[in-house]
Amino acid sequence: MQKLYSQVEFGFKFLDKNLKVLMIVFAVIWGVTTLSYWKKYEWNPTSMVNFGKEFALQNQGETPSSAILFKGEEGDLGAGYDGQIFYYFSRSLSNLTLNWPKGFDESYRAPRIGYPFLISLFGFFGKYFSILGMYFWNLFLILLSFFALRSLLSEDSKHLSVLYLLSPFALGSYYVLVSDSVMVSLVILAYYCLKKEKNLFFVLLSSLAILTKEPALFFLFPLGLKAVWEKDIKKAALIAATLVIPVAWHLYLSYRFPNWRAARLTEFILPFEGMIRYFESIFTSFSAQISWKESARLLSRFPLVVLFMLGSFLPFTGKIKKGWEFRISFLLVMFMIGTAGFYHFWSVYENVSRMFTLSLPALILLADEDRSLIKKEYILLTIALLGLFLIKALFITKPMLYQIGLG
Repeated sequence: MQKLYSQVEFGFKFLDKNLKVLMIVFAVIWGVTTLSYWKKYEWNPTSMVNFGKEFALQNQGETPSSAILFKGEEGDLGAGYDGQIFYYFSRSLSNLTLNWPKGFDESYRAPRIGYPFLISLFGFFGKYFSILGMYFWNLFLILLSFFALRSLLSEDSKHLSVLYLLSPFALGSYYVLVSDSVMVSLVILAYYCLKKEKNLFFVLLSSLAILTKEPALFFLFPLGLKAVWEKDIKKAALIAATLVIPVAWHLYLSYRFPNWRAARLTEFILPFEGMIRYFESIFTSFSAQISWKESARLLSRFPLVVLFMLGSFLPFTGKIKKGWEFRISFLLVMFMIGTAGFYHFWSVYENVSRMFTLSLPALILLADEDRSLIKKEYILLTIALLGLFLIKALFITKPMLYQIGLG
């Protein structure tokens, strides 16, 4: 194990010292993944948005004329995936309205206006520019946040930033053009501004990160705790100020949607229900005759269970008093994963893997504070998951039933 980790660490250090090579590796990984997806759907970039025919029919005026629309399988109405929600929400903003797109549940999607807002800046020029914006922000923000994170690390830890850039979880988020990678990138940029005392940018970027996805609070809340513990009233007030814009937006939503309530998110907190039902499905499969493809799909989530177990143990290693704010952040991410239900998360690899995205910058910043942290197993398994993801994306995933446009 130690020998293998030493080889991985050597690779990280090589890439860190040769940033041009690192950028080429990043471009190849993300580029090949992108092209392999487009190839399955006639080289059409709209395919990664995952439009579902069911929702395209309800939002015909904002659906690109040549969009790939997924028709679904037997018993499936062709619902597509979450990227389409951000797209349609952004179109409302580009049209200078706050009308919620038809067919989608606003209860826990509407608060996440951050990513649609960014997309809408491109969408003023048309529907296809909205899709360009989805690609642009994922790529631009992860690269910008990588350099921001790297600049914050000590010389002995800079190589760990390579793990952040090559994150399989950020790649998985980009693969379906959803918001996890964008949220994490914004959090890192906000933290960079905090360290550089760019207070206004810190508040704005943090607010945008929270409005992109609520787990941004898992990173910001421990920073606030540390400021209070150190009796740094100015910093504590600054971090608290990041809640002003999100709270104002939530107040608006409670007025705009009478049935909306912030507590709706607590319905997704189901301690260990997701993993318990996942293991039940594995044992059930032993007595059922399922294809090797179904078995592979079922077992693909098992490494994430192992990663969760390693992650639950990791913050309690090393010198506990060092980097305790990042330990709390890391544990909050593990709490989110441990309480994720089966139906919405653990039943689909992509849904649960993206939940680990924030764990990597928290781990890297913690490792920079505490060199005695036991981290090699978590890092090695993360690298292995990157390899498995590429194998799945390039060689295993098959095209779904689709049509081009609504004509």
